[in-house]
Amino acid sequence: MSVRLKDFYADWCGPCKTQDPILDEIAEEYPDVEFEKVDVDQKQDVANEYQVRSLPTLIIENDDGVVERFVGVTQRDDIEAALGKAGA
Repeated sequence: MSVRLKDFYADWCGPCKTQDPILDEIAEEYPDVEFEKVDVDQKQDVANEYQVRSLPTLIIENDDGVVERFVGVTQRDDIEAALGKAGA
């Protein structure tokens, strides 16, 4: 089963910059997870599809659909727990 983590962000978003190093560490430890950064200023259609209203927003999904959604800076333990639920 494939697991994806979508990181919705914007260059002007301060909390997004706080989230980045956490995601970078997780990406190194979970090579089978597909990480996708979605710049909401450039991909507003994707942000609308996922109903993103605040930044940063993280969406973890697998082949069955969305498993978890986080709004705001999210701690590593919470992200890793959601990746485990998704099958990573």
